[in-house]
Amino acid sequence: MHSLRRPAIAAAAAIAALLSVAIPADGATTSREVARCSADASLLGFSDSLDKTTFEGTAVAGLSALALTGQSRALALVDNIGTTPARLYDLKLTRDLRSARVSGMTTLLRPDGVPYTGADFDGEGLVAERGGRTVLASSEREPSIRRFRLSDGREEASFPVPDRFRVGAGGQAAVNQTFEALAATPDGRALYAGMEGPLSTDGPGLRILRYARAHGRDYAPAAQYAYRPDAGLGLVELVALGDDQLIALERGFTAGVGNTVRLYRVSATGVPDVSGVASLSALTDPRAWLGKRLLLDLADCPPSGATAKQPQPNPLLDNVEGMTLSEDRRTLYLVSDDNNNPAQVTRLYGLRVRLPGQARLAGRALLPATAYQPGPVSGTQLPPATVNGVTPPFPGQPIPGFSAVIPAVPGSRSGNRLLAMPDNGFGAKNNSADFLLRAYIIEPDYRRGKIDLRGHISFRDPDRKVPFPIVNQDTADRLLTGADFDIESLAWDARGDLWVGEEFGPYLLHVDRTGKVLEAPIPLPDGTKSPQSPDLAPGERPTLPGSGGFEALAASRNGWTLYPILERAKTDDPDQRRRVVYEFDVRARAYTGRTWTFRVDDPGLFVGDASLLDGNRLLLIERDNGMGATALVKRLIVTDLDAAGPDGVLPRRTVADLLRIADPRGVSTPARPGEYGVGALFSFPLQSVESVLPLSGDRVLVANDNNFPGNDGRIPGKPDDTEVIVIDVPGLRD
Repeated sequence: MHSLRRPAIAAAAAIAALLSVAIPADGATTSREVARCSADASLLGFSDSLDKTTFEGTAVAGLSALALTGQSRALALVDNIGTTPARLYDLKLTRDLRSARVSGMTTLLRPDGVPYTGADFDGEGLVAERGGRTVLASSEREPSIRRFRLSDGREEASFPVPDRFRVGAGGQAAVNQTFEALAATPDGRALYAGMEGPLSTDGPGLRILRYARAHGRDYAPAAQYAYRPDAGLGLVELVALGDDQLIALERGFTAGVGNTVRLYRVSATGVPDVSGVASLSALTDPRAWLGKRLLLDLADCPPSGATAKQPQPNPLLDNVEGMTLSEDRRTLYLVSDDNNNPAQVTRLYGLRVRLPGQARLAGRALLPATAYQPGPVSGTQLPPATVNGVTPPFPGQPIPGFSAVIPAVPGSRSGNRLLAMPDNGFGAKNNSADFLLRAYIIEPDYRRGKIDLRGHISFRDPDRKVPFPIVNQDTADRLLTGADFDIESLAWDARGDLWVGEEFGPYLLHVDRTGKVLEAPIPLPDGTKSPQSPDLAPGERPTLPGSGGFEALAASRNGWTLYPILERAKTDDPDQRRRVVYEFDVRARAYTGRTWTFRVDDPGLFVGDASLLDGNRLLLIERDNGMGATALVKRLIVTDLDAAGPDGVLPRRTVADLLRIADPRGVSTPARPGEYGVGALFSFPLQSVESVLPLSGDRVLVANDNNFPGNDGRIPGKPDDTEVIVIDVPGLRD
């Protein structure tokens, strides 16, 4: 065996074209079209050309880690194949991968020149260091992280490992469950070592160690982070993107079923160091864990001609353990470890990926929960109990948050002057008869952190267009109340009229710019009705659950088409993840009959709002009902009405996690006493996140309905204020 000197690490961007074709198992090129795996990833190609080959008398098997080293070149690390010498293979990658081959080999040696073997070194993680002279390799056996020279394979250094991570006496790590993952940031200042499984004290969670490299010094342990893998999966590889962002590769195997391989975007922004935490099972706050968002599930990629030697959910799958990223961050490479097993495959994969930066907080303005406005005393039908320090009735009209926010001037994208609409007041028909339906003109001042009120419009029916009795039936103005309608969404049309999405019907309400009703409420033509619908006949069963109506309403750019969206599934829908998107023609004042299906991730999630992004693309809010530390899902999704599948199901791409927004400029600080979710990691952990408005570029405005006075997601025991935030969302319009 011999060692080959590697060339200096060069720009890896040119390798991005190597896997531009899909390669079936027989090696024949079939297509130059990419195969979509998810909204952010496509399969460029794969190759089995290394499977069951040999090089200089050694089996090219057990490839557990991968690192790019230059144009058309990579290194692959072998794990513990029996007692054979520990080694690296030099891989030569061709454009179509059909002749990807081993071009060299380096034996890894102890400082005294004696080879490591599979008996004392289980190579699992690999980093090619800047300059091209050395590599870092992690061994899962002890565990260890060592530096080796590429000129002769000799060990130069090893880094300290905290005692609790060791296998055996004095340690808490399990055999074959330690440093499977290893990654360095592009600048080489940080190194991440990921545990494949948990320590004995940690329950299902596992730890990722961050090593820091100070000027003139080598890597030393600096922090530990808590990571929660999917059930039944382990962490097998990491890629460090910088700015506290990573990609994690999780993998599992079920006998008779096959492998699971999932890749996640991971964020460490604002996540605490858990080095001093005895057991991760004690961590109940989701902000104490690394954030993760699915990038792709390899099973969702088209098989593209792949074959499997054992049962697999998708024949493309195998025991994937290695991962590396091109320098331009556009192409991700994977390799499977065949464990020197005839029933497994050594397979190389290429994936085109989209990796925009994390969302950042650009502005935040608050309106106090108790900013009562002129009007009659309200809340007289609420129980006289103190909730979050507030006792009804209320001296005037509260603003219980915003269920819709649109430009005060149609077509404006500045976000400086807005029309913001609360809903029906106190959440039910029978307790909101003294709450007047309004839309407020507001001006958020992000420098002061306050929302200024500049007036309001009152929704009213003086011309008696509403065909059923209302609370203010016999008054001249016939002001509408929360017992008449539950208004949730708002849009301008081409004429400058306003359209309101409503939930009691559900209805579309057509009003002029002053709030006057112009025609009778428009129900759904398919007979969909909520339990509160005035149109329900005696004995008729509702087909929509309460609070399941038009929480979201988007308008086309020209203002002639509306897209109302149900917040929840219909009661008889066999797919309870389905949220129906309707199309409404403003000119005809009628539904067109076209519908789409938007699927939420879980039946218990809601569509909080929607707005047109551009073309026929919609930006939606998907949320749960949690608040504070119980909030788990508050996210922004982009979908495209022109890209629906044959069954009408819309694609979805998550563009921002509203519970994990970076705040590097300290927009959300200083924190108020007891305030949750502020700081370097900003969260919007409010129960009803119900307003989204795209501004110019990649900037988005989001606001909450505070369900006054019942929500206290920000400061326990204090009613939530109304918050308007502006966030920068990289890649929003990609």
